[in-house]
Amino acid sequence: MPRWKIAAVQMDCAFADKARNLETIRARLREAVGNGVQLVVFPECAIPGYCYESKDEATPYAEPIPGPSTQALADDCAALGVWAIVGLLERAGEHLYNAATLIGPNGIAANYRKIHLPYLGVDRFTTPGKQPFAVHDLGGLRIGMNICYDGSFPESARCLMLLGADLIVLPTNWPTGAISTAKTLIPARALENHVYYAACNRVGIERGFKFIGMSRILGCSGEFLAVSEDDQATILYADIDPDKARNKHLVNIPGKYELHRLRDRRPGMYEPLVKSA
Repeated sequence: MPRWKIAAVQMDCAFADKARNLETIRARLREAVGNGVQLVVFPECAIPGYCYESKDEATPYAEPIPGPSTQALADDCAALGVWAIVGLLERAGEHLYNAATLIGPNGIAANYRKIHLPYLGVDRFTTPGKQPFAVHDLGGLRIGMNICYDGSFPESARCLMLLGADLIVLPTNWPTGAISTAKTLIPARALENHVYYAACNRVGIERGFKFIGMSRILGCSGEFLAVSEDDQATILYADIDPDKARNKHLVNIPGKYELHRLRDRRPGMYEPLVKSA
């Protein structure tokens, strides 16, 4: 199966300035495509910013999906023949969702609403997503989406692996308290599920919150394929081999030291995982 080249755009997001952020996103999308990329990932809430103090303050910067911003990006993806995942605030009736939208050459392909909400920023006022986890085939690469705090719950990635994901993408807004998450948790998610994992964070300071960057793209063994260790704007690039992610049978010494990340599971022992606290 052909390899895919992906990019994670670590960018500064201007608070409550959708026009400026959209301009940056569109420029970085074109830049990445110029480097041969087929899928470009942007941070959580890349279009509106994150640190709103109320639902009323945030709502004017949210939009339905499809909406003006996603349509502009759909036009770009169609013209460039590329896929993109972009974080934004979604307005649906009276609800406000922290969302990530998958857009491809044929328009909007899927939308994910953040399921696990921390008491932080706009997530204090958004509605938890209730859509089941899903995997989307881009034509040879199967991806699943989480957003930020979702990555702290191993069940999120495990569900996507069981649904057949080759790559899990995590648009995020990691502040200074999330350094350990970037360094240790994200590689573990890739390793334990034998999938590729792309965590795309933002940079900059917003209403007193400093965002750490430290975006990273991990291979199926938790190894770093591309990594930022600072809070500077950049684009990370990596090659993805779907066949490698799909082969869960890891043979270290034939007949003596073998692991199977899927078959070795024992679901009958995991009942406590689905019980409410």
